[in-house]
Amino acid sequence: MKVVLFCGGLGMRMREDAASAPKPMAMIGDRPLLWHVMRYYAHFGHTDFILCLGYGAVAVKDYFLRYDETLSNDFSLAMDGRDVRLFSADITDWNITFIDTGLGASIGERLIRVRPYVEDEPMFLANYADTLTDAPLPEMIDRFRFTDAVASLLAVPVQSTHHVIDIAPGDQVTRVRPIRELMQWENGGYFILRPEIFDVLREGEDLVPQAFDRLLPEQRLIAQRYTGFWRAADTFKDRAELEQLYHSARCPWMLWDANRNRGRRPATLEPVLAATGSAGAPRDLGLTG
Repeated sequence: MKVVLFCGGLGMRMREDAASAPKPMAMIGDRPLLWHVMRYYAHFGHTDFILCLGYGAVAVKDYFLRYDETLSNDFSLAMDGRDVRLFSADITDWNITFIDTGLGASIGERLIRVRPYVEDEPMFLANYADTLTDAPLPEMIDRFRFTDAVASLLAVPVQSTHHVIDIAPGDQVTRVRPIRELMQWENGGYFILRPEIFDVLREGEDLVPQAFDRLLPEQRLIAQRYTGFWRAADTFKDRAELEQLYHSARCPWMLWDANRNRGRRPATLEPVLAATGSAGAPRDLGLTG
């Protein structure tokens, strides 16, 4: 199944200066965020990638044109350094299409630009290039396959560490609780789409919320709720936390690396809500790509 990745955003909250690399190229360990996202999909057999480029396109292209397999794989070196023999490889079976989708384009507009590459597919995958998860992708695809929905998104609990307060008359605070207790759900990306998505996309608009809003009256947008590991690397703090996990060898998203996932329990989605359920509609909190 083809995988469209949105990696052309400016990533202003993570940039150190005007010459900084684009956010998807921020390093987590020895590899950029984008590589980690792609490696997740490849773990499940999806290795046909379409990269929607914009800001920092040259950095993305150059990285893969100069890709060094030895950075993340074991190898032997012989013949005075002229013979490198890999014991395993990451991207030899990947097909990567690089498409410049514009500097200022929205996610929806970037998707329109790559329509010719996916419109003949029964389904395709799409995602931001800065979010990591260990969600069970095959289960997500199977759930979507047996619906008539046009789009599916991964719904995750709101990630904010802030607290909300209840205020009584007289300005008395009656309750303080973590925002996660509100049981609201955040748009976590990891979209599964059918080509009918292009019927609701418009130039000058975005996938979320405008295109998705057009699917709501016909109930053709579904959310797959997941309370396991999910992180968006929106800020330097987010990236630092991911780096800390990486260097402590606790990397739930690295499903392909058995050494970093010893004793890991299989990830499962939350049960499907009954038709009358109302446990919080998914909502977008402004992820960009």
